[in-house]
Amino acid sequence: MSGLLFVVAAASGTGKTSLVKALLDRTSNLHVSVSHTTRPKRNGELDGIHYHFIEKDSFTAQIEQGGFIEYAEVFGNFYGTSQRTVEEQLQQGHDVLLEIDWQGAAQVRKLFPDSIQIFILPPSQYDLRQRLSNRGTDNVEVIEHRLDCAVSDMQQYVNFDYIIINDSFDRALHELEAVITANRMTLAQQANRHSDLIQNLLTAQVK
Repeated sequence: MSGLLFVVAAASGTGKTSLVKALLDRTSNLHVSVSHTTRPKRNGELDGIHYHFIEKDSFTAQIEQGGFIEYAEVFGNFYGTSQRTVEEQLQQGHDVLLEIDWQGAAQVRKLFPDSIQIFILPPSQYDLRQRLSNRGTDNVEVIEHRLDCAVSDMQQYVNFDYIIINDSFDRALHELEAVITANRMTLAQQANRHSDLIQNLLTAQVK
């Protein structure tokens, strides 16, 4: 049985990472794929947990070998998702979630046209600016650049299957969880998952 592939994308500062973390804490059989990146570790980040931190030469070598489902350069750093890891998890029947940007989502869409793609939007530009500022990791120039990029990124929402507005965190989390549940309950998924049960229900019993 093949698992489902979910993609969650958003502009920087939209709260995507926090939503995904909360979703994983309350959803069974949902595996997040840990991305590879060339950017330096931030305080509190762990290799293999938050990202696989690798050198640029190693990253480009994996690109040449076709090792990534998707990859992108964001603010001077590379990010990518291992194709082998994702395919192995899907083949084992696990649902997989990719937390990536819209460029990566577009690449995934080509290789996995049945992937379920979700885009997170902030309630306003003002709110997005506040979130970027509250991180405390960037100066004013970097924040303004990220905001400009975010406005451009948000135009990509039209290419996704679902949109969630992260105004209220609890509501956004509930809606994200609802998308996962609804796609697990389709005819194809349920018929595959419960094939033995359905067969028994539809088989005439000896009286």
